[in-house]
Amino acid sequence: MKIHSTNYFNTFIEVAEDSKAESGVQPISKRDKKTVAQMQFEMIAQNPYIYTSDDVLFLVFAERKDFIKEDYPKEREQFFSKGQPCLRASPLTKSYGFGVHSNKEGKVAIYGMETEEYQEFISDKEIIKTKAMRSSRK
Repeated sequence: MKIHSTNYFNTFIEVAEDSKAESGVQPISKRDKKTVAQMQFEMIAQNPYIYTSDDVLFLVFAERKDFIKEDYPKEREQFFSKGQPCLRASPLTKSYGFGVHSNKEGKVAIYGMETEEYQEFISDKEIIKTKAMRSSRK
């Protein structure tokens, strides 16, 4: 079975061109159940450079589906057997004003677009830059 990865290496995902955010804003929900954005934010913000993009996307999916931990390896293989949207499609990069840095091991951390670190990643010639996906068509 072919496995499709969403991991980037030595790459910075910039906030989407059409984002209305002016700074990084922590996602909050008005409901009892956490949103995908909240779950991704908490996981990455509390654990910078611990998880890869694949880890974040699968673990959020698994938690929302209430998988039991023993099933994770089988479910993860199934999850990545077809292509998945990467963090360029995440609400964090599209709507909430966060850039995502993937280090050389593919581990991720987020930075608000208003931060000095965000600007440093933008100007760093050694890092590959890509923009988050737009929410609307041009």
